[in-house]
Amino acid sequence: MTDEIKPGKIYTPKEARDFLKISESTMKRMIKGGIINTYKVSGQYRIWGREILRLVSPETMGKGDRVYLTIKERVKNAIKKW
Repeated sequence: MTDEIKPGKIYTPKEARDFLKISESTMKRMIKGGIINTYKVSGQYRIWGREILRLVSPETMGKGDRVYLTIKERVKNAIKKW
């Protein structure tokens, strides 16, 4: 496997996992949760390279940070009410 993700290429979940350095269970959760868009071909999932790139883009990372901080604040506020 090369170190470059090509937007127009189609990858298997294993190849995507290798790029993202995540476990099989994490990949399954991402697929089930709709975090990464997949397509089924002959009963097997396939992932466009552009989807993998979308996940590792700085813009996506920033959105994840904002979501985390929002959840963290909600938890802190809920704990204060106890």
